[in-house]
Parts: sequence; C-alpha cells; structure tokens
Amino acid sequence: MESDDPKGGAAHASKFTDAQKAFILKQGADGVPVAEICRRAGISQATYFNWKKKYDGLLPTEIKRLKFLEDENTKLRKIVADLSLDKEMLQDVIRRKL
Repeated sequence: MESDDPKGGAAHASKFTDAQKAFILKQGADGVPVAEICRRAGISQATYFNWKKKYDGLLPTEIKRLKFLEDENTKLRKIVADLSLDKEMLQDVIRRKL
C-alpha cells in the first residue's frame, strides 16, 4: 500500500485491527496499568498513547470511518492543490497573452 506522503514513504499497515485497538484502549479505561497493557499487546507506550489520543472513546466501526474520512480528506486536499496549480498556470498564460 502506498502513501500520499510527499517524502515517498510507504504507509505502514497496522498489525492490529480496529477492534483490537478499541479493546486495548478499553483495558486502559478499565484501570489496567498502561505498562501491563503494552507488554501484553507487544506495543510501545508511545503507540498506546498515540492510539488513545486519536481513537479513545470510539467504537471499532467509528475508528474505521475516521480512517476512511482521513484518507478521503487527504485525496481531496491533493486534488485542490493540483487544481490550484493548474489555475495559477492558466492565469499566467492569460497574463502573457494580454
């Protein structure tokens, strides 16, 4: 899977499903120590807190929808950038002809 990363890097697919991420975050909400959760899941505490910041309180279906909307937003931003560049080039051509 390729990324729209301007640096050309490939997107790293998570080995965790949305349901697994939600379950891991729920354990933290239930009072299980973060270090224990991370040890069991095989993730770093940084990963846990990144997930918590992004997905805390969301159901697996909501996580999936959020990812879809983020991807769609990225594509639309790229389209807008391309169209803006086209507009600038066309305006430049018009200015030169006048």
